[in-house]
Amino acid sequence: MLFKQLFENESSTYTYLISCQEKQEAILIDPVLETLDRDLSIIKRLNLKLMYAIDTHIHADHITSASALREILGCKVAGPGNDKLGCRDINFKDSDNMFIGNSIKMEAIYTPGHTDTHFSYVINYKSEKFLFSGDALLINTCGRTDFQSGSSKELYNTIKNIFYKMPDATKVFPAHDYNKNNFTTIFEQKRSNLLINDSINIENFIYKMNDLNLDKPKKIDIAVPRNINCGTPIQD
Repeated sequence: MLFKQLFENESSTYTYLISCQEKQEAILIDPVLETLDRDLSIIKRLNLKLMYAIDTHIHADHITSASALREILGCKVAGPGNDKLGCRDINFKDSDNMFIGNSIKMEAIYTPGHTDTHFSYVINYKSEKFLFSGDALLINTCGRTDFQSGSSKELYNTIKNIFYKMPDATKVFPAHDYNKNNFTTIFEQKRSNLLINDSINIENFIYKMNDLNLDKPKKIDIAVPRNINCGTPIQD
């Protein structure tokens, strides 16, 4: 398996390139429009065939490059089925599987809370388990729940009853990090997450989430309408 973690500075977004080395077939998870040229260059340099551009949710802080990648490379666009986006070729249901080449299987998991339709993705490869948690579980924190039908109660249940039930050694790769962290593990998050460690109860978590007082995402008014159209500009 070839694995690359790529970073977009403005929105602190991680994009993940994963490919099967036997067939040179690849996916991109949470691609960003601003880094389209970079991603195209990497795919070309590595002689990969991009099969799928996959989003974890309708992002509010950046525009997805999913449609642009499809137009240029002929890949398919995939994401949460609950979004009901007609622009996607594949709409995941909970526990759906996707195969990348011959050797890699990815499972799509419904993980609501940050948004009510959010999905995460899991790859088991050899002895390792990789969780691509989108904006649900971040490193030492978690995604916000104060817009796009977010729910602190749902996010608590997702993290406690889905993520924290995974093996401690599971490597967690989120869609964002603002402190130059690359990944974490389920063990570390259960022990050290500032908002939702293993011992916090739901009442305390909801109180903490309500007390965050975060600014509105700068690009939300542009990003959400574009992302509902898989990144394609809205025609007047």
